Amino acid sequence: MKNRFPWLRSLLVLGSASLVISFVVPLLDRIIQIYQLVAKSSPILGGFVVLLVIGILAGLFFVLWRYLRLFQAEPSKSRPIPEAPTDKIEAAQDSLEALEKQVEQIQDEVMRRSLAEQTEQLKKNFIRQELCVVVFGVGSAGKTSLVNGLLDLSLQGVSSRGEVGATMGTTQLGKVYAPVRFQSLDVPIQITDCPGILEASALGGDREQEARKIATEADLIVFVVDDDLRSSEYAVLKALTEIGKRTILAFNKIDRLTNSDREIIQTSLRSRVLDIIAPDDVVAIAASPTSITLDSGEIIIPKPQIQSLLARILDILGYEGDELVADNVLLRSQRLTEETREALSQQQQAEAEKVVEKFQWLVVGVVFATPLPVVDLLATAAINAQMVVEIGKVYGCEINIDRGKELASSLTRTLVSLGIVKGVVQIITTLISVTVVGLVLKATVQSVTAAYLTRIAGKSFIEYFSRDRDWGDGGIAEVVQRQFQLNRRDEFLKIFVQDAMNRVMVLVKQKI
Repeated sequence: MKNRFPWLRSLLVLGSASLVISFVVPLLDRIIQIYQLVAKSSPILGGFVVLLVIGILAGLFFVLWRYLRLFQAEPSKSRPIPEAPTDKIEAAQDSLEALEKQVEQIQDEVMRRSLAEQTEQLKKNFIRQELCVVVFGVGSAGKTSLVNGLLDLSLQGVSSRGEVGATMGTTQLGKVYAPVRFQSLDVPIQITDCPGILEASALGGDREQEARKIATEADLIVFVVDDDLRSSEYAVLKALTEIGKRTILAFNKIDRLTNSDREIIQTSLRSRVLDIIAPDDVVAIAASPTSITLDSGEIIIPKPQIQSLLARILDILGYEGDELVADNVLLRSQRLTEETREALSQQQQAEAEKVVEKFQWLVVGVVFATPLPVVDLLATAAINAQMVVEIGKVYGCEINIDRGKELASSLTRTLVSLGIVKGVVQIITTLISVTVVGLVLKATVQSVTAAYLTRIAGKSFIEYFSRDRDWGDGGIAEVVQRQFQLNRRDEFLKIFVQDAMNRVMVLVKQKI
């Protein structure tokens, strides 16, 4: 509709201008007279008077101009839709790129394929053409009625929408409806009716887990309640907002309350969630109003009162849609990144343990062939330094052999200072003296002891490199002590010593 010309305001402006002019002209004439009188005795003072007059006139003109601009300004237009911030979008893209690179490092083909498929799905989510809204809450709050009401308000209408599938192949675990369009939104909305939460049964627990999983993958959550928040509902709501999920709190069934009760509950809701949800995002609705029976017996079913909620949903998605999608992708990619890192960590652990196992048995032959003082077994054997270098490579740390020797020597001093070397010698001697006697006993003890100490050293270095070359708050002594305790269990020691003895016996036979 065209704007009408402001006749009344224009007349007021002209009248005001006339009054100003009628006031300024006599004043100007009077000031000129004063100037003429003053200039006769002091031209400088006369000039000052002229400047004063010019300043007054300029000030009056500026005020009048601002006043005219105020009335001639165009009516305020609707708020333009700002561009979504690029920081979260770029962060999500960077996260996906880093995730792809990490997935490529996974050696297990089945796991790598699974993680790659999940990563590809995330990439598709990032460029998908619809926004996901999940309706969430307890089973009796009226979620399904709300979903039906929202779908009925879409441009597609009831007859053209359809349920495209349900999570895990059953309608009991969340209904996902075909995307629907609304006039004020450029992209369609896919609405999901979540299973109810807080149900007192084993099946209810499974349904709640599924509901939470669906909610964490939503762009926007509509959390439905029909009364003041219970502590259990608040805990779930807070958990969702803490992971960054944009949430609207829908206060349903207001048609069953008096105006005063409704106001009290809505005020309480806004107060309780003030730290996690903005007051504008707490919306009162009646998704399925109670039918009214007239005196004539006619039954009238009122229309759902959900327009305010729909308006809030469309407003949020319109202004924050791209950012919400980026948030969603970023959250899910971070979780997948953690899963990938865990897989990589396990892979590195397995590879590093293979390195330790290789060197612990290799050192058996070296020490058996060339016996050394027990205290110097690790410090002087270059083979242990090479083990450090190879463990470092597994964790992406390139260190040279000299640095490997320094680390091995440092760890040996720790083993000696903690009394572990002496203790290991006694343990090994006790375990094998009953089966090995004579001249071979000393070489056997040294060989098995060297292998066992190499294992403790290797396990300690695995912990060191897995922490990005950091011994932790307790330092090297705490790590070594922990690994010694973990590897001194009787059952493990018997198996280890027996395995080492078998290798020694092979060497003895070769000598014979």
